[in-house]
Amino acid sequence: MMSSSASAPASSPGGQQPLGPLRRLTARGRDEAHRVASPLELFFDLCFVVAIAQAGVQLVHSVAGGHAGHGILNYAFVFFAIWWAWMNFTWFASAYDNDDVLYRAVTLVQIAGVLVLAAGVSRAFQDHNYLVVFLGYIIMRLAMATQWLRAARSARGAERTMALRYAGGVLACQVGWVGLVLLPEPARPWLFLVMVIAELCVPVYAERACATAWHPHHIAERYGLFTIIVLGETIAAATVAVKSAVDEHDALGELLPIAAGGLLIVFSAWWIYFAVPIHGHLRSNRQSFLWGYGHYLIFSSAAAIGAGLEVAVEQAVGKAHISVLSASAAVTLPTALYLLTVWALHSRHFKIGTAQQLVLPATALLVICCTFLGDWAVLAAGLVSALAVVTGVILTARTGAREGEAKATATAA
Repeated sequence: MMSSSASAPASSPGGQQPLGPLRRLTARGRDEAHRVASPLELFFDLCFVVAIAQAGVQLVHSVAGGHAGHGILNYAFVFFAIWWAWMNFTWFASAYDNDDVLYRAVTLVQIAGVLVLAAGVSRAFQDHNYLVVFLGYIIMRLAMATQWLRAARSARGAERTMALRYAGGVLACQVGWVGLVLLPEPARPWLFLVMVIAELCVPVYAERACATAWHPHHIAERYGLFTIIVLGETIAAATVAVKSAVDEHDALGELLPIAAGGLLIVFSAWWIYFAVPIHGHLRSNRQSFLWGYGHYLIFSSAAAIGAGLEVAVEQAVGKAHISVLSASAAVTLPTALYLLTVWALHSRHFKIGTAQQLVLPATALLVICCTFLGDWAVLAAGLVSALAVVTGVILTARTGAREGEAKATATAA
């Protein structure tokens, strides 16, 4: 495990350094105080959400047009590219951010790459042409490899080996992704599966030599902030859909249950994610790999909820050529997936007793059952999600009260 406050660059109390000339890209300390997300990281997140929004728009068109299978598959392709590039930078920045001129410039190149990728999302969905998406991904990954090579130049021993493995693995995977452009369409899902496994194995292989000095509190904050941004995009997409439907079709009565249910789902999703502080659970790579990788499902399902709400709105006003059941499933299924994944990655580590542990899995099952309630499915799913929050608060309060009574009794004895 890498530690070393000695090797960490000097910084201000807030962890933000003044912009200066080139500095060595050395590891920061895991126990660094007052470590928070930088303005560059926040800007990075906002630009990545542009690509997520484009993927969501195309998912809406696919599902509403009756092509859910192709839409979900393309969504999985595109979202992986966005999420993986975001995640790689996030963990690298947590360990090596020195905020000098070159670091900022290379990060801005990565941002340019995701904007190129976003520009190609519609062609990927509609024409199965992944060239622009591939070029955007290549730009992001080459920039990431450059950051790792720069870290390797300043490192020694096992840390240098780790950094070179990262750079080499990233570059090698880009060769494999060329097949997404060259291979015939039936072979692409299989290539995608192989390349996803290869990409996921790079960090595992690289960190066998040495663990990066990522900061648990900083990582938890970065993931939390991105979750907020994705949920915000979900609300924005649903709001635009409702406004457009009201303006064009004057269908407020049909849309109110969808709008109310959607708000309850998103509010509950925020509450459930932030119910417990997760940074204390991230003590080593053993916890962090599963937690970090699992967020692919959290982020993608959170964004898909917004797309599902748009589909439900379009179906309610007669613009979507699908059944009420399909439109309802577009909301309830990603909601259930979100609840289950948050429980698996976050909540179960802090729940005490069977009742607390069963709240979110049971809620996910009930949300799926809401799919069959016709026009009231979204509202019912929202009420069930809100009920899960209320139940969790009550059970947590009762557990706390019992623990307080036990401590008081022990003290008196």
